[in-house]
Amino acid sequence: MVDTMDELIARVQKQLYRLRDLDDAMKDVRASVTSEDGAITAEVDGNGALVGLSFSGRISKLSPEEFEKTLVGTARAAAEQAFSERADLVTAYNEENAG
Repeated sequence: MVDTMDELIARVQKQLYRLRDLDDAMKDVRASVTSEDGAITAEVDGNGALVGLSFSGRISKLSPEEFEKTLVGTARAAAEQAFSERADLVTAYNEENAG
């Protein structure tokens, strides 16, 4: 509990700063995953949107079906990694606020 209005204001400002820090950290989340065969590298942002895609010469050995499967699987793995990082940020924020 707070005893004065100044303490209340300070507490609210501190929470606001932490929330802004969380927002900044969430915006900075990026994940990059390379397929097991090294043919495709996918980079996504914290929302799972594809922001980078690169191919090695190994894609020439993939059939169209293999290419599609590898591309989708690699992008999915990158998105899962980004979502996991975002979840860790939110968990840390919540644990900090619980204290």
